[in-house]
Amino acid sequence: PAARLELQAYFRQRRSHDRSPPKMADSLPSEFDVVVIGTGLPESIIASACSRSGQRVLHVDSRNYYGGNWASFSFSGLLSWIKENQEKTDVREDSEDWRKLILETEEAISLNKKDNTIQHVEDVCYACQDLAEDVKEAGALPKLPAFEASDTSEAAQESEKECLPVESQSLGTGSCEIAPESVTCNDPESMTERKDAEMTSERENVCDATSDQSASETGKTENVSTAEAAALEPKKITYAQIVKEGRRFNIDLVSKLLYSRGLLIDLLTKSNVSRYAEFKNVTRILAFQEGRVEQVPCSRADVFNSKQLTMVEKRMLMKFLTFCLDYEQHPNEYQDYEERKFSEYLKTQKLTSNLQHFILHSIAMVSEADSGTIDGLKATKRFLQCLGRYGNTPFLFPLYGQGEIPQCFCRMCAVFGGIYCLRHSVKCLVVDKESGRCKALIDHFGQRINANYFVVEDSYLSEKTCTNVCYRQISRAVLITDQSVLKTDSDQQISILTVPPVEQGQPAIRVIELCSSTMTCMRNTYLVHFTCSSGKTAKEDLEPVVQKLFSLNAETEGESENGGGLEK
Repeated sequence: PAARLELQAYFRQRRSHDRSPPKMADSLPSEFDVVVIGTGLPESIIASACSRSGQRVLHVDSRNYYGGNWASFSFSGLLSWIKENQEKTDVREDSEDWRKLILETEEAISLNKKDNTIQHVEDVCYACQDLAEDVKEAGALPKLPAFEASDTSEAAQESEKECLPVESQSLGTGSCEIAPESVTCNDPESMTERKDAEMTSERENVCDATSDQSASETGKTENVSTAEAAALEPKKITYAQIVKEGRRFNIDLVSKLLYSRGLLIDLLTKSNVSRYAEFKNVTRILAFQEGRVEQVPCSRADVFNSKQLTMVEKRMLMKFLTFCLDYEQHPNEYQDYEERKFSEYLKTQKLTSNLQHFILHSIAMVSEADSGTIDGLKATKRFLQCLGRYGNTPFLFPLYGQGEIPQCFCRMCAVFGGIYCLRHSVKCLVVDKESGRCKALIDHFGQRINANYFVVEDSYLSEKTCTNVCYRQISRAVLITDQSVLKTDSDQQISILTVPPVEQGQPAIRVIELCSSTMTCMRNTYLVHFTCSSGKTAKEDLEPVVQKLFSLNAETEGESENGGGLEK
């Protein structure tokens, strides 16, 4: 209780302070059990577990936001993040007085001051920006001043590793509670770029329309018909409107969904962290075949209600899915194909090409070129086992974006006594030469903080330090659109789509489309995430698929094959 009271007093002091950040080194203890550097999801889970088990935890991050590689940004926040990652400036050190704190028997491991793993970041807008020059974001708080230590001129870092390229700025959907309480998580400290939880229902008039009136009765009838047709069409979303409503966006740097019976959901429920968050069930599993987007039936009810499948196909699909649920009990069915590809095994099961495509790309969601039979059967079984727990699909998505999950664990850590310091960079780790054990760190104030254990986000460590770590590159794109990839009666759909590779050897592209009910975008817009393993730059990897799914020209009229031309 004493530790909690001290923590509450500490945060109360921060909130009552003026906008300039206090000198954290004056109030931080010099001894901890665990020090965690970086507030990404793995680091936040570890910090929460250590704090709950009674360890003294210090959790620091040089950035001015929570989440690290898992952060979410408002529209203006994402543009600032893009701008920072496009800058090539190096951070210089004005002083090295901190080296005096290192003993002869110790050595220092310097930490990165900027994440250099992010490449080829660019933003593209397909709408006119002229009218948006003087538009300001509604409800935005004054920006905090840049935090600088007395011996360095470095600014707060806002770089991430996994979200490489972002095609943002382009213009332009039943709730599921994991625990009885479903409270949206707030930061342990005040956040300057967070959402307005209560959405207002007011709408902006995007454009003014004028029409000439005719004296003839025929002209009047035509005008009435035109007005009725215009009323049925969705309003155009302008760039100025997106800027003004920018705080309604929560744009993730990492695009992922959660299996309803996955390990992370189990962790959230068992640790009671789920009471800080609320989730929605993904409503549609989509497939891209022969240039068209179509919905895939997953559950038994969906299969038998589907109009896409013939009665014979329905029976074939249900028979195969039933087999996959307990395929381990029937090894004779697949043992001859254990060393062969899953796609080859599917061809032997008397399934139509349509069903093979659905199973491979939308249910198992495995690579056609690389995945073996056992991997495909395991993935299909996992998909089926997660059906029905919270809805007709196996996936969940957290309201306000993936950035909420690490914040939930940070809040749990703070509740049990953990201390949090954002905009608090670390100069180096201090390692004992004889034992090779990390003993302390030295922060940008020159304070030495000792601890028994250190957990460091990999973006802080150079590739030279992490010699045994194998990295892979991810291409990412985020689009703001004004129509869905597949139009239906409801505009509140959360969809996942896997687009197969066009050529052999290329990666499949995962598409996740979020609607405004996920609290990640403004009304009448969609947030669409594209992800794949990098082959080239993100633009080269993803632009061909973007062009297949969307119309990039705002002036283009006419219907596309998947239900209408989309503007971004």
